[in-house]
Amino acid sequence: MRHGPRPKRFAVKVFITGTAGFIGFHLARLLLDEGIEVHGFDGMTDYYDVTLKQRRHQMLLQSPGFSTTEALLEDQAALDAAVDGFGPDIIVHLAAQAGVRYSLENPRAYIEANVVGTFNVMEAARRWEVRHLLMASTSSVYGANEAMPFAEMDKADTQLTIYAATKKANESMGHSYAHLHDLPTTMFRFFTVYGPWGRPDLAYFKFTDAILEGRPIDIYNHGDMYRDFTYVDDLVRGIRLLIDAVPVRPASAEEVAEGDSLSPVAPFRVVNIGNSQKVRLLDFVDAIEAELGIEAKRNYMEMQPGDVPATWADASLLQSLTGYRPETDIREGIARFVAWYRDYYGR
Repeated sequence: MRHGPRPKRFAVKVFITGTAGFIGFHLARLLLDEGIEVHGFDGMTDYYDVTLKQRRHQMLLQSPGFSTTEALLEDQAALDAAVDGFGPDIIVHLAAQAGVRYSLENPRAYIEANVVGTFNVMEAARRWEVRHLLMASTSSVYGANEAMPFAEMDKADTQLTIYAATKKANESMGHSYAHLHDLPTTMFRFFTVYGPWGRPDLAYFKFTDAILEGRPIDIYNHGDMYRDFTYVDDLVRGIRLLIDAVPVRPASAEEVAEGDSLSPVAPFRVVNIGNSQKVRLLDFVDAIEAELGIEAKRNYMEMQPGDVPATWADASLLQSLTGYRPETDIREGIARFVAWYRDYYGR
């Protein structure tokens, strides 16, 4: 049963965790622009500059359709109170302890936020019997896989960091809840997201800051790395379209189309969201240098523990489900980021 009667509301109400974060902010803004009511939930942790998070929320709060709760995912009472007070139709769970490298230093934070916190979100979704629960995973779950592009049906059992392991755990937890409670659930695996209002701990952000200050930039594996860079507007457009692509439990395994990650025993699906292009890291650095008009001082280093040499998404399932495929070129995306960066920091 649902938790009490629903109040009068907009046509759709979406509860988003992580709205003060990079991706959550952009998704909330997109939904608000459509006239969808959004409630954000964010812990405002100090993993990176809290002022940036506060600015994102301030911008969202300019919309009458946005409301917010500031609390940690691990605080089940606060999360339940926020969900019950809002009465969501859809829950999009984006909040997490992020950062592949930080997981080497503070693994416990990932268990608490990403496993315990995600369990609390799933419990709230189960109680409210939401139409669709969507949760963020990561390309890092593909771990040591070498066959590319990565496809959702590939076996993914060789995660290389506790961050990736917690995200793979979230996928397994999501499947079990979808099966047991008939809770439609979509997990999306993100591929190296970048763009305006990004996270200062991400490479492109740190590269831009260092180049402008004349400091050297650290380039791992001597630059022999490749990433499927996905522009943030493309990413959240993919999420928005997946909200409407609600998975349905098939009657049998034979009903699942070839190439579809839909579970044969649950209304559950995993979807890659990536640009479907393997870009050399040095070409990405070149794009930043060209936009800034400054040549970087490059400090070539060995591969860091937990890093992978390449990621590359097969996004054909996303296109099949939504008719959409991310396509922003890195030079266009970097130009937009640098323009925002210069404006925001006055540089």
